[in-house]
Amino acid sequence: MNGHPSTPHGKNLRTGRVSLPHQIYFITIATLSRASLFTRYETASLAAKGFYDQNLAPHAETLAYVVMPNHIHWLMQLKEHGDLHEAVRIYKAKVSLLLGKKAWQPGYHDHALRSEENLLSVARYLVANPLRAGLCAKIGDYPYWNAKWL
Repeated sequence: MNGHPSTPHGKNLRTGRVSLPHQIYFITIATLSRASLFTRYETASLAAKGFYDQNLAPHAETLAYVVMPNHIHWLMQLKEHGDLHEAVRIYKAKVSLLLGKKAWQPGYHDHALRSEENLLSVARYLVANPLRAGLCAKIGDYPYWNAKWL
């Protein structure tokens, strides 16, 4: 977890976090107050667009993502000189700017994939989130996801 100075124990949440070049991270970011901001095309497409912002490109490459009604899941790989916190900050700021309002809770959850974890299995798990949530009957019916292997 990444803390924010105003969150309880925010500094503790950053303890031990490092940005490792070329590391793949599974990121989860929740909307402010877990509001369902991304139920309509107009807003969900803006959240999807943020993954490909030019300011994000020097920090991370988006491998896969899914935009859920009240959170996003993002599988990304840091670039050589990328910074995890900065990549997430840029994404959150871009989407908030596109929406014209603050969209996200402070902080985020990250999981650095270990070498023994199967990248494609993690990506499949990520994009299947709408199925598990009952938002669609098959993943092809859900429009707010992408994976670089398509």
